Parts: sequence; structure tokens; C-alpha cells
Amino acid sequence: MGEVERSNAGRDERFLGICPRTAYFGLQRQWPRRTFPMNLADLNKVALAMVTPGKGILAADESSGTIKKRFDAIQVDSTEDNRRDYREMLFRSQEAMSKYISGVILYDETIWQNAKDGTPLVKLIEQAGAIPGIKVDEGTQALPNCPGELVTVGLDKLAERLKKYYDRGARFAKWRAVIDIGSGV
Repeated sequence: MGEVERSNAGRDERFLGICPRTAYFGLQRQWPRRTFPMNLADLNKVALAMVTPGKGILAADESSGTIKKRFDAIQVDSTEDNRRDYREMLFRSQEAMSKYISGVILYDETIWQNAKDGTPLVKLIEQAGAIPGIKVDEGTQALPNCPGELVTVGLDKLAERLKKYYDRGARFAKWRAVIDIGSGV
């Protein structure tokens, strides 16, 4: 189907077919357009470090359910201690971490965990020369009245969570969005 412009409560919204591809969820900008709430020099430093030639980003942001499937396959109980020990083992692989990893995407559970010796896991990542990051979306859910369409969850209270994650050591974030491209597009 082609694009159709429709008016909604005095404001134009863009539609493809019957489901909105962009939606206004009652959210407003937190900062004025010309104010930068972050240090752009720090942002640039992190971005350049993450794309260091020969290095990549380790996706260690498996949800508890996903890591349980991995542990089930090797007959290991998916307890918080076992998950922590597994992640600690990865992050303490000093040679591999420092040589090949520029950043690590963490799951909410992981960013709050400490190694057995009490060291925060984010500190292990930093000590290996990598940048800790965090997955901030909270999964997806069905978009009402739009069969087959999904919307990403987690915008509410995102600013609060980002502050807490930053204070814990995260310096970048991952946000996943589902974009369904059908045969008519």
C-alpha cells in the first residue's frame, strides 16, 4: 500500500496502510533543541574507541531466558551465581578482551553484578580496556489493532534508567526496534 496522509487531532501523522509507522506516545523532549545534556567530547571519545580497527563489540546482553537455554544445553543450572561466574570468566579473559573487544553490551542483571571478589563486572570490563554498555529496551509487544506488528517497550522511565546505568559505568546503550518490511513495501 502507498503512503496516506491523515489528520489526527489537528496534527498530521504518517501512515502506511492502516498502522502508524511512527507514533506520538505523549512523550516530549526532555531538553531544548539546542541544549546538549552530554559532553560531546566524551561522546566522540567513546564512539571512536568502539570502532577501533581489529576490535568488536561483545554482545553479553542475553536475557535470563536466553542464557537459561544455553546452560540447559550443557546441563548447567541457570542460577544467578552461575550466570555471574560465566560472565566473570568472559570478562577476566584479559588477553582476549584487551586484544579483540572494544565494548561489551550488558543486560540489566549483569550491570549490577559483582565478581566473586566483590569487583563490579563493569570494572573488569574497563580494566580490560573495553567500554561497558547496556541494553535498554525491554523487549517487544504486539501493537494494538495492527496484526503482526510489534512495538519496542521501555521508553517509560528510560531517562531514569539511563542515569542509573551511567552512574554504574555504562557509556553506551543498545536499543532494539522491530521494523517489519512486508512484501508490499
